Amino acid sequence: MRKFAALVVVAALPFAAAVGIRAADIPAWAYAIAPPPTPGAPAVPPDTSLKTLPGATGKQFTRQQIADGFGPADWYPEDHPVMPEIVAKGKRPDARACGLCHMPNGKGRQENAGVAGLPVSYFIQTMEDFRHDLRKSAEPRKANTVAMAMIAKALTPAEIKEAAEYFGKMKWTPWIRVVETNTVPKVRSAGGIWIPLEGAEAGKEPIGVRILETPEKPENTEILRDPRSGFIAYVPVGSVKKGEALVKTGGNGRTIECGACHGTDLLGIGPVPGIAGRSPSYLARQMYDMQAGARNGEWTQLMKPVVAKLTNEDLVNIAAYVSSRPVSGTNATK
Repeated sequence: MRKFAALVVVAALPFAAAVGIRAADIPAWAYAIAPPPTPGAPAVPPDTSLKTLPGATGKQFTRQQIADGFGPADWYPEDHPVMPEIVAKGKRPDARACGLCHMPNGKGRQENAGVAGLPVSYFIQTMEDFRHDLRKSAEPRKANTVAMAMIAKALTPAEIKEAAEYFGKMKWTPWIRVVETNTVPKVRSAGGIWIPLEGAEAGKEPIGVRILETPEKPENTEILRDPRSGFIAYVPVGSVKKGEALVKTGGNGRTIECGACHGTDLLGIGPVPGIAGRSPSYLARQMYDMQAGARNGEWTQLMKPVVAKLTNEDLVNIAAYVSSRPVSGTNATK
């Protein structure tokens, strides 16, 4: 508690430490913005074939049904509690089903947030921040951040609470596999997800100063929205150890140790969310959005001193370490 109190004091001070600090160049690897379509490219006819997944007994859906914003496919209803209407079907015209992007089990995908296991109060506060235009993206092309603000404004407080309680019931379980490497597959962005290239374009390239998060099974994630298929996070060799030093000690004043608020196991404390084992792309986006002043709100003020001096390499190292942390054991956010 003394550490937490100290952090609150730091956050309450004028934010002079950030003045004159140059924010890191935007970490494009974390946002995965797709290039604009090629002018004159031929239209691709819709795929109307029926798709299946192993273990989804009797389930067949077209791509249109899988991606239906107001009633998306639920491949494995046995994997989660009964969904509230707002999670399963949304509310026309502006509030798409929560289960479309975040999936019925709350795991989410690289381009958005994993919401399973979030404290109910934190979930509600986040939606209030979206509702009041306090939470935006530093990357103006990040369309789903804009969509979330529209959804939050379309929901009633009761509907937000219902979604928060639904996802809060589910414990966060392993979803990201962190692999240190010097080279990674060449990729393309598909709606904010890095998908390995195929055919003549396929190959390897140096990882550089970035994390490459990509699906374990690209087709299952990109096309089928498989809620049982997770992600690989390729990180630079040595980044996990460097990130551990920053997370645990603050790196000689570059930041503040994460455990002061998120718990020594990074599984969260009370209303503060767990961050262990979560998407490194998401974690880096949030840190950069706060650093750049795009994300604000009640809890962001505590985070601003934490992220003020971080470089792009620091974001890589911190996200690599935090995402590699185990998520088993008692979840302190529950």
